[in-house]
Amino acid sequence: MNQSANPFIETTDAEDRPREACGVFGIYNHPEAAKLTYFGIYALQHRGQESAGIAVARDKKIDCHKGMGLVSEVFNAERLDWLDGHYSAIGHVRYSTTGDSTLTNAQPFVVTHRGKSYAVVHNGNIVNAYSLKRELEEEGSIFQTTMDSEIFLHLFVKSLKRGVEEALINTVRRLKGAYSFVLLTSRGELVGIKDPNGFRPLCLGRLTSGDYVLASETCALDLVEAVYIRELEPGEIVIIDDSGIRSIHPHEAVRRSCCIFEFIYFARPDSNIFGQNVYQTRKALGRQLAREAPVEADLVMPFPDSGNYAALGYAEESGISFDLAMIRNHYVGRTFIQPTQSMRDFGVRMKLNPVKDLLVGKDIIIIEDSIIRGTTAKTRIKTLRELGVKRIHMRISSPPHRYPCHYGIDFSSRGELVAARKTVEELGEYLDLDSLYYLSLDGLLAATKVADPKNNFCKACFDGCYPVKFDSNVSKMCLEQANAPI
Repeated sequence: MNQSANPFIETTDAEDRPREACGVFGIYNHPEAAKLTYFGIYALQHRGQESAGIAVARDKKIDCHKGMGLVSEVFNAERLDWLDGHYSAIGHVRYSTTGDSTLTNAQPFVVTHRGKSYAVVHNGNIVNAYSLKRELEEEGSIFQTTMDSEIFLHLFVKSLKRGVEEALINTVRRLKGAYSFVLLTSRGELVGIKDPNGFRPLCLGRLTSGDYVLASETCALDLVEAVYIRELEPGEIVIIDDSGIRSIHPHEAVRRSCCIFEFIYFARPDSNIFGQNVYQTRKALGRQLAREAPVEADLVMPFPDSGNYAALGYAEESGISFDLAMIRNHYVGRTFIQPTQSMRDFGVRMKLNPVKDLLVGKDIIIIEDSIIRGTTAKTRIKTLRELGVKRIHMRISSPPHRYPCHYGIDFSSRGELVAARKTVEELGEYLDLDSLYYLSLDGLLAATKVADPKNNFCKACFDGCYPVKFDSNVSKMCLEQANAPI
């Protein structure tokens, strides 16, 4: 699968970047629902590049098309024409954080129960999936995928005798973890669901025609020219049908745990999430970093594109010139497909090429948003040393990642995280830096401008304080999924 030229999709080494679960989109009551859903998930392509899918409600049933690859590879005009002319649709783009990267696990998931069909798309991880799946299998449920998302549909249809609304309430009360679901019924009803901690973003918008839209990020609303209404509240269920919109709050209030890494890396910079603009927040992180870790240098530069906006903020605060001193090649495929480490390193060098005249003999400050495994950064710094850069200082616009994430990011074991194995000083030596500094956790929280940030964000990957308990067998489930037949 080749990387897209979309400038919002990261082309850094896939083995050394964090990956988030998915992007979701839904639209209610529009005659070109499938085409608008296509554009919606196209805008969310940065959230997942392994598979894409769209489901539409028509003739009291649901039709679906999905495939492996980018949105533009899975869908063409002919396929969209076949799906279009119907009035409600949902769409999905995926990275695998649980379950295999196969077509079987691509979403939307569609089931039929007593003559009625339901489709669902999911962003996040259900952390009690292991125990729920074991319970359901003992009761006779048969699973078609290795995805935790399928558990939602099994629980949902088991409660449908009480009606859709009660089935939704009963289902979400059984789930723990991070989930933003969008559900489509064969009658065309659209449902948005957010977990009680509010880990993942999910917003509501409205088209000029008056039709409603749900999306992971506001950048998807912008592309389809929908007006942003609001972010769904943690624990909220929104049901959209012919009678309008109704909201249900089935959970007792708990502390918000919005994923702070959405601001640092995942969300597109032109989106607003959790009440704040991502672009401005990333610049604020860079300004805070400059206040905490000033150093004399000739220029400030990012490793494009992840560090761009924090680097702008650092340069503004420090008064040091900002330069795009490494140029990214948008047309290079993912390096993890290469068979040897030497070829992987070569692929990393292919993606970013330094501007030699800006760098030779200079003292530079490199701004990055994170260091996860460290392999890509090491290769790039080696390239700069060989070029003749005098001093290299690196500043990271987040604290060190020392703990695994169980809520939808793909570093699920501590051994994957270089900051969990090395001190900051050791990591600086390993990367061959003159200095290395991570943004403090207090500085990160303050820069978000969110009220009471200590009680509004999940920071578990930094401090190990997990807001929702997860199955002790979660690693066992991941092993079973990894060994499942394709």
